[in-house]
Amino acid sequence: QVQLVESGGGLLQAGGSLRLSCAASGMILSINEMGWYRQAPGKQRELVASMHRDGTTEYPDSVKGRFTISRDNAKNTWYLQMNSLKPEDTAVYYCFADVATIERTSYRTYWGQGTQVTVSS
Repeated sequence: QVQLVESGGGLLQAGGSLRLSCAASGMILSINEMGWYRQAPGKQRELVASMHRDGTTEYPDSVKGRFTISRDNAKNTWYLQMNSLKPEDTAVYYCFADVATIERTSYRTYWGQGTQVTVSS
């Protein structure tokens, strides 16, 4: 199976920056898409960044211009650089990836354990 381990969350003041990391391990054949969702109490889960196999990226308007996703394909690791953080960015952030493995060659979605980001005003 595939495991995603994420890190980098924390507590900081508005205007600050954080970088989240997510590392996938296992018998990985390929990753078709990777990225991050977030979920705040009382709110729906929101996609905040994704990167496709060809390197194209997607961001919602709420984070566009402030968040940047990047990857290190050799390490099966991706990052979310978050700048100019706002209190409304406070949430648990979950990394995800659509992964094909040696045992299951079709893509399925795997999730990280979540990391808390808290931004104070």
